[in-house]
Amino acid sequence: MKKVLLAAVFLAGFGFSNAQEAKSGVDPKEDKDLMTWYHKDFAATKVYGVNTQNAYKFLESKGLKPKTVVVGVLDSGVQVDHPGLVNNVWTNPNEVPGNGKDDDGNGYIDDVHGWNFIGGKNGDIDIDNMEVTRVVAKYKPVFEGEDSTKNKANQTKMPEEFAMYMKAKELFSKKSVEARQNFQTYTMINDAIPTMVRLLNGKTLTPENVAAIKPAEQKEAIVVQVLAQVSQSPEFKGKTPAEFEKAISGQMKEALDYFGPQAKQYDLTYDPRKEIVGDNYDDYSQRNYGNNHYEGPDAEHGTHVAGIIAGLPNGKEVQYGVASRVAKIMSVRTVPNGDERDKDVANAIRYAVDNGARVLNMSFGKPVSPGKNVVWDAFKYAQDKGVLLVKAAGNENEDVAEHLAYPTNFKNVTDEKPFVNNVLVVGASTNNNDALRASFSNYNKKMVNVFAPGEEIYSTVPHNEYKYLQGTSMASPVVAGAAAVLLAYMPGLTPAQVIESLVKSSNPSTANQFADYSQAGGVIDLKKAAEYAYTHFYNGKSTSAVKAVKSTKKKAKK
Repeated sequence: MKKVLLAAVFLAGFGFSNAQEAKSGVDPKEDKDLMTWYHKDFAATKVYGVNTQNAYKFLESKGLKPKTVVVGVLDSGVQVDHPGLVNNVWTNPNEVPGNGKDDDGNGYIDDVHGWNFIGGKNGDIDIDNMEVTRVVAKYKPVFEGEDSTKNKANQTKMPEEFAMYMKAKELFSKKSVEARQNFQTYTMINDAIPTMVRLLNGKTLTPENVAAIKPAEQKEAIVVQVLAQVSQSPEFKGKTPAEFEKAISGQMKEALDYFGPQAKQYDLTYDPRKEIVGDNYDDYSQRNYGNNHYEGPDAEHGTHVAGIIAGLPNGKEVQYGVASRVAKIMSVRTVPNGDERDKDVANAIRYAVDNGARVLNMSFGKPVSPGKNVVWDAFKYAQDKGVLLVKAAGNENEDVAEHLAYPTNFKNVTDEKPFVNNVLVVGASTNNNDALRASFSNYNKKMVNVFAPGEEIYSTVPHNEYKYLQGTSMASPVVAGAAAVLLAYMPGLTPAQVIESLVKSSNPSTANQFADYSQAGGVIDLKKAAEYAYTHFYNGKSTSAVKAVKSTKKKAKK
């Protein structure tokens, strides 16, 4: 699922989207310091940024010359011609654009900048189900059909599927009701905006002015109660009626755009797959389907992620990605407005690996995974090819050992170690040292590797624009970009060595138990990671990668 977090400020039971709230008194769109805070040097500023520029300085001081690193963005799509991205978009060197042929013979026609596994000859999927919806729809007739004898027999014969079904059923029952209630609430508030503006009667929004309003009917009394709560928010307090109307209308649109599609996401009869993609979805071995629509119907999430990794300053926009000097973005459209499907995730991983990506960013997750074994096979395939997978921990404010967020690199939560060594799981940090773990971020000392900036992150979005978003979806590409920098200057590093370098060099914090939220116990520092990798794995040290290079050279001389 696209995990753009709707940060909620709960006012009298109503949640208002607050994804662009700035902590300073400056308009966030004009605050250049806020736009680039995640690049800061902690040692110099005491802000837990990732020390981007000093990392480049250190690597260049060692005489290292970077090689381009391709980063696969497995996401909702990317606006590949965005002015802030276009010069850092991967181009398939063996494909002739627009000739309708599979020039490189990889099974994908005209895959010039990547591929789309959630599209077909009939268009592109926008809204899809949540995975719990698909599981309930598939297994309810099997485990809770009309024949109770068959139900019990199936439950006994298929214990793993039955356990997954019961978990999905519980979540489906809860989440579908919440989605419906949230949509109704936001619709009510949105419909009440004209009344709010009218009752202000030209006065600025302050608690005192709201208290002076005399409602004429019950409906107005309810609206006044909402206004009273809203007037306490720094985001709205003191605004003129026109300013308030513009601000709250924008937030209500975002909320309705988020909650509106959930009617389909939790509809047991809704399934766009067959009509649009046209594959045999139950055939996990099928790989050659989709189209080359890199952007898709809604590429906000993927474009934002891409900018964090490799965005370039554009005109007056100062935003730049962590790996802006060294990375090229490969768009692999995998995630709809709903939950990603395991078949597509597995195929997206294999496609990106086979086409030269060394780092894959996966800013998505879900609580159940019917095809987890197929995804795990793809994880192993990427490991065997030396490709690093960077994954968001999730935005549920949960311990991921108690609430798994698939795809996971632990087959069982009781396992001491992950079953592969190439997956890096990322939680989200803030620029507030007293509340360093973002309130939404998942965590776990064993199953989350590192934290990285994920709150108030400014980056590219479609229509050549920029926006603040937050979530572990934003923290993951910060780390993917950092990994790309290390691999660009030290291409012999293995995924395990990149992970170790980032974990061991993170800036620690003991504030509010932060040290217990991940293996690193801190926020990544790219300069320190570069120093660690250079010292331990690159500068004459005996590692598997370096040994392999030396061995090859010796054989060549013989």
